[in-house]
Amino acid sequence: MEQQLREQFDGLLEKYTELLLGDSDEDKKEKVKMWALYTYIAKSMPALVKHWNERYPEGKEGIKEIISEIKQLNEQHRQDSGK
Repeated sequence: MEQQLREQFDGLLEKYTELLLGDSDEDKKEKVKMWALYTYIAKSMPALVKHWNERYPEGKEGIKEIISEIKQLNEQHRQDSGK
């Protein structure tokens, strides 16, 4: 994959994270990337996610924490933006 595409996609992810959560840093971008990919996989291949969740219960808990954090940050951002 070419470097320019990586940089452009990183810019897309950064802007998406900023619009979703109110700001963007490397940690938040990584969490949003994991959340988005996990959600997509869960919808497109639920059996795979079920297997992964069973095999890695600590991973499942980690993803649940990320999902909860993103939801909380998004709700806070939406409230702050509505002021």
